[in-house]
Amino acid sequence: MHIIKLDAIDSTNTFLKQLSSCEMVEDYTVVVAKEQTMGRGQMGTIWESETAKNLMFSVFKDVSFVPVEKQFYISMVTAIGIYKALKKLALPRVKIKWPNDILSADKKICGVLIENIVTSNGLRDSVLGIGVNVNQTDFVGLPKASSLVNMVGRVFDLDEVLYHILVELKECFAWLERGQYKKIKNEYESELFKKNKPSTFLDAEGSMFAGFILGVTELGHLKVLLEDEIIKVYNLKEITLLY
Repeated sequence: MHIIKLDAIDSTNTFLKQLSSCEMVEDYTVVVAKEQTMGRGQMGTIWESETAKNLMFSVFKDVSFVPVEKQFYISMVTAIGIYKALKKLALPRVKIKWPNDILSADKKICGVLIENIVTSNGLRDSVLGIGVNVNQTDFVGLPKASSLVNMVGRVFDLDEVLYHILVELKECFAWLERGQYKKIKNEYESELFKKNKPSTFLDAEGSMFAGFILGVTELGHLKVLLEDEIIKVYNLKEITLLY
């Protein structure tokens, strides 16, 4: 496994995508940065982090074996891998918040930005951007964020956390390579935050409504049970879970 360590970079995802566009990149090549000046999250959000306190890295993965219509399974195995690693580090009440945030005791510990490269022949490779709050203790203006040190009460070695995540990612991607789609979906949905519990949502127009999360579709849409036993599916831009 090839690991590239950088002091500072605009974005580890951008660096790895540019690298793969001009040379052959080994599967599971990892780029880690102490500081990201333009770290990105889902839907254009900014990922902010104290220098050298947290884990910010991207992983290059060949996903040419995944059918385009099953690309959400890349997101699912990534979330499961991180979930399993953080459970092994003794974090309490770890859950996956759709589509791939990782929570501990209802606080966001990890965010993921997956960028798939698609060609005329289908999926080619994927860059998995992962940010884990590790040793940062203060999150001013971010009441839903926390970190490993806050949750467990000890300072972590960043390389140790990285190692655990990479080991679990490899195992979970092996499920995907073997076509174990049912296993992946079952594992993902079994740890889905707020599944089968009364929840409040905000729609794209800003209106609140109640429902129960039932799971996800193969395309990654969230299945929600509404009033009158109506089941509706939503994509990421259509709904926000309030918690």
